[in-house]
Amino acid sequence: MSEIILTIEEINPVDLYGEKNSKLNVLKQAFPNLKITSRGTQLKISGDKKDTQDLKAKIEKMIKMIKTNQELTVQTVEDIVNGGEPDQHRLPTKSSDNKNVILYGRNGRPIRAKTINQKKLITRSETNDIVFAIGPAGTGKTYTAVALAVRALKNKLVRKIILTRPAVEAGESLGFLPGDLKDKVDPYLRPLYDALDDMFPHEKLKHFMETRVIEVAPLAFMRGRTLDNAFIILDEAQNCTNAQIKMFLTRLGPSAKCIITGDLSQIDLPRNQRSGLYKALDILSDVNGISKLFLTAEDVVRHRLVKEIIKRYEKNTEDRKKAKSEEE
Repeated sequence: MSEIILTIEEINPVDLYGEKNSKLNVLKQAFPNLKITSRGTQLKISGDKKDTQDLKAKIEKMIKMIKTNQELTVQTVEDIVNGGEPDQHRLPTKSSDNKNVILYGRNGRPIRAKTINQKKLITRSETNDIVFAIGPAGTGKTYTAVALAVRALKNKLVRKIILTRPAVEAGESLGFLPGDLKDKVDPYLRPLYDALDDMFPHEKLKHFMETRVIEVAPLAFMRGRTLDNAFIILDEAQNCTNAQIKMFLTRLGPSAKCIITGDLSQIDLPRNQRSGLYKALDILSDVNGISKLFLTAEDVVRHRLVKEIIKRYEKNTEDRKKAKSEEE
């Protein structure tokens, strides 16, 4: 048996332990055979000598990160206890924080690129007029795209923002929803409204919506229009047919910017229809001014379990494909 007592100095113990001991609980789960007790600025570890030394080294790494102004999240602690180096793109320092700020949203809250692929989305959008951002749920592709559109509007690089989605029923019936057409389609557009709510005071957003400086509408409403001097986002593009995505792409005016987001693992089209996003990604891959960016589970910025859920589903899909090929 071995016992180590660490005195937490020069940092706030809450930064190390986490709110409601969330980070400390990660350590306890990773070292179930050790007894870990925290009392104020003292942390006592007792158990097998090898394990206590291993945990001590990991805690010292966590303390060093806090002292050097790096962000120590629960996900970062998990990276450390799993034996790897924490992802550096998740660790902005105070000196580098401002470089990752896209804009300051409601109440002055900074809206930042949080992962390396979100940063790539910013640079790709700055150097290309059309960017495809493809990845699973929770990777921040839509939120980052909306932030870029709002920044362009605030900097007067565009005159308006247009946010659109195909109104495809994800296992639910649109026709039986109550209300008029707007009431029926608004639930499909809710994620876009939620992102805007984070970036504008309520009254200013309401004014922009009423004056159509910001327009949120189903994809079908784009037909026949020319979209110019605008930053346009096509969200959930995996639910577009070939005809729909071609229609949308041919709406763009000479001064338009566009980001197209999609998740190829969540296609809600009828089984006999193939997503038009596949074809667009294929035939437009070498067009100058169009860029493709693929985000992964490593870019997930939602609850820490979302990353694990996505990985499990991806593995299940791969296992099924492998089993099917072996049967054939």
